[in-house]
Amino acid sequence: MNPTENPWKTLTSNVVYSNNWLQIRHEEVVTPSGTPGIYGVVSFRNKAVVVVPIDEAGYTYLVGQYRYPLEEYSWEVPEGGSPLGTDILESAKRELQEETGLVAGKWTKIGRIHTSNSATDEEGFLFIAEDLVQGEHAPEETEQLQIKRVPLTEAVEMVMKSQITDALSVCALLMVARLKQL
Repeated sequence: MNPTENPWKTLTSNVVYSNNWLQIRHEEVVTPSGTPGIYGVVSFRNKAVVVVPIDEAGYTYLVGQYRYPLEEYSWEVPEGGSPLGTDILESAKRELQEETGLVAGKWTKIGRIHTSNSATDEEGFLFIAEDLVQGEHAPEETEQLQIKRVPLTEAVEMVMKSQITDALSVCALLMVARLKQL
């Protein structure tokens, strides 16, 4: 058995829902054990870009907003979508500025993740933004944002207390904590 070879066989694939952000496919498959099965796949039309801004004093900036699917308020690092085929770093810069008004002079790509690879192909790219300059923020019309500046160590503690639960933010903050040896 070759571990990199796909053991699944797709029999049929039908798009059952599609909008500007995602597409859902219903697929009839043969499982790795040879039995018939079904699979639902959510494909995103954007790559996720995630930014942990860090200022000269060791503070980061969190963005708070009500998340409709969860029906609860969520604290997160700045994040958003990079349309397929566009530069992910340029999209990260745009999201940081839109959500916080911050412009960074130094950018470091720290990772790539898949958010829930059992049901979606969503791919996220994580960045640190430093050498920050404050400007005007311009959130999208669907965003009603609150911005909070906190010590980076406090943001990591919020992750550890499940006060930050957004998977992209959790991954980015924990990776930064490891890189910065917090």
